[in-house]
Amino acid sequence: MKILIVEDEEDLLDAITSSLLKEYFLIESASDYHTAMDKIQMYDYDCILLDIMLPGGSGLQLLEQLKQSEKSENVIIISAKDSLDDKLKGLELGADDYLTKPFHIAELNARIKAVLRRKKLDGKHTIETRNVVLDLNERQLLVNGEAVALNRKEFDILNYFLLNTNRLVTKSALAEHVWGDNIDQADNLDFIYYQIKNLRKKLQQANAAIEIESVYGVGYKMVEK
Repeated sequence: MKILIVEDEEDLLDAITSSLLKEYFLIESASDYHTAMDKIQMYDYDCILLDIMLPGGSGLQLLEQLKQSEKSENVIIISAKDSLDDKLKGLELGADDYLTKPFHIAELNARIKAVLRRKKLDGKHTIETRNVVLDLNERQLLVNGEAVALNRKEFDILNYFLLNTNRLVTKSALAEHVWGDNIDQADNLDFIYYQIKNLRKKLQQANAAIEIESVYGVGYKMVEK
């Protein structure tokens, strides 16, 4: 997944970049209007983080260009300008979300992942891989058409893995996604191991054509058998 960060505040740009690199995203950045314009005209991105106030121009002008190029989906505006007019203008031009500075990086990460989930699902309410179907509305797992009982956390974990198939998922990223910001209060992440262990067992017993591999010392990866 490739993300473009359009932000002229160096410290904030560094903080966002550092956080997203830990999630194994590919990151490009632009700190002024003209550099950002060149990048959005030349490349496609899975998500764009867009500041409104930029040297040389306005982020809203960039958003207008993105809309004309039919690339305005998956844009999150990040700006100190919190006026209602700017927010409405950005959303009218196709932005998916609007986050006012200052904000917590964890909140930005959560919003990015929400945007990417919507993009991947493309309006559908099921995720289908090989003989596995995960119904997000009914919160139900089907393997070969047969229902497999999952608890709430197992469902959320499987959902996250299926949206990141063949992609390394760190333990900390998984914990933050499934358990939220309160994960910082946990003494360790051993509880993730037990949830993964139970989920693996259920997938294996149901003869699912997917499995969760361990990546020693880092996390996990969902792969097709």
